[in-house]
Amino acid sequence: MRRGPDGIWQVSGYEEARAVLRSTATVQAGLGIETVEKLPSRFRRPVLYRDGPEHREDRRQTARFFTPRRVDEHYREVMVRVAEAQIDIIRETGRGLLADAAFHLAIEVASAVIGLTESRPGIRRRLERFFPEKFGTPGLTSLHGIRWLLRQNGNWLRIYWGDVRPAVRARRRRRRDDLISHLLDEGCSAGEILGECITFAAAGMVTTREFVNVAAWHLFGDAALLARYRAADEPGRIAILQEILRLEPVIGRLRRRTTAALRLPGGGQDAGAEVTVPAGELIDVLLHQANLDGRTVGERPELLRPGRPMAAGAGAPGLSFGDGAHKCPGAAIALLETDVFLSRLFALPGIRMAAPPRVGFKDEIASYELRGCEVVLTGRT
Repeated sequence: MRRGPDGIWQVSGYEEARAVLRSTATVQAGLGIETVEKLPSRFRRPVLYRDGPEHREDRRQTARFFTPRRVDEHYREVMVRVAEAQIDIIRETGRGLLADAAFHLAIEVASAVIGLTESRPGIRRRLERFFPEKFGTPGLTSLHGIRWLLRQNGNWLRIYWGDVRPAVRARRRRRRDDLISHLLDEGCSAGEILGECITFAAAGMVTTREFVNVAAWHLFGDAALLARYRAADEPGRIAILQEILRLEPVIGRLRRRTTAALRLPGGGQDAGAEVTVPAGELIDVLLHQANLDGRTVGERPELLRPGRPMAAGAGAPGLSFGDGAHKCPGAAIALLETDVFLSRLFALPGIRMAAPPRVGFKDEIASYELRGCEVVLTGRT
């Protein structure tokens, strides 16, 4: 645990990071919260930006959409249908771009959970235009900021008119078992529902696309690991994906702000004596480093070893889905849809990677962006 030159505290040990994420003396920071805080007080904030009893109650009410049983019974069919359609395209054409196929899959699955099932054509294009922007981009303080604000406002409107409004109108007539119907029952306005849809789209579509790509890259690059993946049953394949995710968290840094003095141990990877972080301070939780803490993940933490013994209370993917009140609720969805797609991709005879992905980074959340990974079938042109 140390304080950086910018005044932001950094925590990289597993137990210390988990303590920060679970603490009731911290609240969400980063991820564009500065923009959300400028909204009128009467506007209900998306769940990502709320804390305390209101946030816990909302998570309790929506937990039913993300249980393992529901994932298996309600979303597996969508995953299989969309994955097989994408695999058929690769089989018929002899090639495909993983980022495109993975994004199509992620959009369809997340849309089923959210309730964006009446979208007009072009949802992928609308989402791609919305999400390349960085979190926390300045507003009316520069010409660049003004241009960004106008462009992003246009993107909001496109998603509202093309995706959210048709779904809301359909559910006002007849409720369904999805998130938008729940939000309508809660009395949310169309604008508030738009905010929640964007939040869940970012969590369920954008991050899953990246993980499908990075997992495929690992499997293409390690013949022994790929053979193990192909030979395993579904739980065994999921275990391999969890270990890849431990090493490659899609979001590598989370930020919290303390609301009261927070005492944390400073041993292990965060060498030093016990540290007290005052109220009102920012803390960066470095997930990619915490997942390499040998005290929790065992020997040679930098190696990919599916099924490695973890310390008590630690899950196989480490902290890659976060922890505490804001832990990602869609972990089971992300892992299953990734496996549904990749298990079918690697069952294709002669599948190989023709071009590795281009790697980009989003420094504000320590996230990677993989594009251009092309797969081909041997003997096809």
